[in-house]
Amino acid sequence: MENSASGNKSRADNKSTGTRKSRKPLQTSTRLVDDVFADSFDMLKTKFEYDYLSYIEMLWSSNDEILRLLTSSADLATARDAMYSYLDKAERKIFEIDNDLHILEKSTVRECTRVFRSIIGPINEKRTETSALKLLWELARGNRDTDQGVSIGFLMEFIHLFRGVAGRANIYYESKGAKKGIPDFLKLSGEEASRARTRILDDLGAGISKYLRKFPGGLDSDVIEWRDGNKKNVLRYFQGSEDDWYDYRWHLKNVIKEGKPLEALIELSPQQKEAVDKAARNKIPFGITPYYLSLIDRQMSPGYDHAIRAQVIPPPEYVDMMVASRDNRGMHFDFMGEHDTSPVELITRRYPGICIIKPYNTCSQICVYCQRNWEIDECMDPHALAPEKIIDRALAWLDDHKSIGDVLITGGDPMIMDDQVIERILGELAEKEHIYRVRFGTRTPVVLPMRWTQKLVSILERYNVPARRQISIITHFEHPYEITPEAAAAVDRIRKAGISVYNQEVFTLENSRRFESVRLRKDLKSIGVDPYYTFNMKGKEETRRYMVPIARILQERKEEARLLPGLDRTDEPVFNVPRLGKNHLQSWQDHRVVMIMPDGSRVYEFHPWEKNITPVPPYNYIDVPVYDYLEELAARGEDIRDYRTIWYYY
Repeated sequence: MENSASGNKSRADNKSTGTRKSRKPLQTSTRLVDDVFADSFDMLKTKFEYDYLSYIEMLWSSNDEILRLLTSSADLATARDAMYSYLDKAERKIFEIDNDLHILEKSTVRECTRVFRSIIGPINEKRTETSALKLLWELARGNRDTDQGVSIGFLMEFIHLFRGVAGRANIYYESKGAKKGIPDFLKLSGEEASRARTRILDDLGAGISKYLRKFPGGLDSDVIEWRDGNKKNVLRYFQGSEDDWYDYRWHLKNVIKEGKPLEALIELSPQQKEAVDKAARNKIPFGITPYYLSLIDRQMSPGYDHAIRAQVIPPPEYVDMMVASRDNRGMHFDFMGEHDTSPVELITRRYPGICIIKPYNTCSQICVYCQRNWEIDECMDPHALAPEKIIDRALAWLDDHKSIGDVLITGGDPMIMDDQVIERILGELAEKEHIYRVRFGTRTPVVLPMRWTQKLVSILERYNVPARRQISIITHFEHPYEITPEAAAAVDRIRKAGISVYNQEVFTLENSRRFESVRLRKDLKSIGVDPYYTFNMKGKEETRRYMVPIARILQERKEEARLLPGLDRTDEPVFNVPRLGKNHLQSWQDHRVVMIMPDGSRVYEFHPWEKNITPVPPYNYIDVPVYDYLEELAARGEDIRDYRTIWYYY
């Protein structure tokens, strides 16, 4: 890592992390197919614009039996019957005694046949108003009109699916199928076996270390050094003193709500400047604390502060959509359907034993992709605190619902409330015998660690009664670059009071590179924060550019998080289903792929958490195309070969 006190130099190998651009696949696309057909790669890699017919050729080369069946089918019904018969035979074949595929390759065959059957099911075609089978049938029969409506992302999905059902996914070998066999270390015994196994594990560990070195952290000595320079610049601009820096009220007084301070203190792209100015003019919620601003490098440095900038500097399309929907923002952007899960003002309830109370609907800083951006009118809105009688009414509602034992106080950020308000709410909750846990959802350890004064911690400590009532802090670190000495000190103060701190990461485009979240987990544990949830990015149209395919969070959990010790990977990957609540993505029985759309999007059917308890209808969700995500990673300098197994996570 380059040592620079000011943080002004470009310090990464990665390319620009600007807004998504419409771009031809050229070398990127050939890299995506490199692992599918090595011989085709040589043909394609010299091209300077993509050849759609080459992808069609690769599709049918991936499984010539499917091509034969589709071309020989006179109509769609015949094609469907042929596909069902083929899939039955493909699955039965892996149970034959003389089948020499590796048992793990056979597992991929089973999963791919399951997905394929689901996609060609008539009921799923009706529900999604799309027939991938019809598109494939028409492509096989040479219907050129179909070419216009089918993307490369669609073709890539089926290239991999076709190979998967044929036992040629090649997840374990790049150039040949995985066959039956026993690894060398299992053929040995005793110390000899241990040494052979150790060599494999050492190689794996070295690979992990290589990835982790790519990502800077806020506890790195050189980062601390240049951020000290950033702090001095911020203080100079706002005419503050060193003592002011450690006074959270000074930061709240000087929260940045318009572009002028940003332009004076950090480099902005023209698009960023335009978006910030438009947000300020149109009163779109926008705000950054002086402390958090000091974490942003003075010059744009892709690969370092990209995740921090992306959280607080809104992209132009986000601002445009917020402006266009300003009059109906409350309903239009309520992705989680909180209007329909609020039995009384300030309360949200989706589960039998838990509820949310939202007494304060603003924050010290606005996260662009916040699920409650529709509720916040202004950063540090002076009218954000709910009237006392409405808070009392919400608290009194709990008396009639004694099955609720866990209360999450969130908002907005409740830790921006005055100490006496926090204490009053805690005092009311402490009077209710059925409340055994109070959680505070707050980003202040990340964006305003100075808020964690000894007075505030002492208030919480008084109500944290072991075996009677637990007080917990749920915070939201997104990237290791946010973990600073100041944040570590705040967490240490909280933990010394016997209060646990947990983290909820939102898995976005900005922290989804190979082992990026692994570095976050390790650094969180080093300061005493336990990873809790990793939320798949919500399907909100105004923040679509941040979204990551569900396949990637599943891949991250299996191929990256799984390599950590258990205490480092205590988080659970979840998808928050609108109106219904959390779906645990590792529980495959709770979701399934039901269609591939012409643009390459997967349609997922999510089952409710009440499955096997109450017959609540499922929810269909259209994901972002895997291909589009990989194209964006390639534009940022990532080697797409690192992600080649993503297609087989459903």
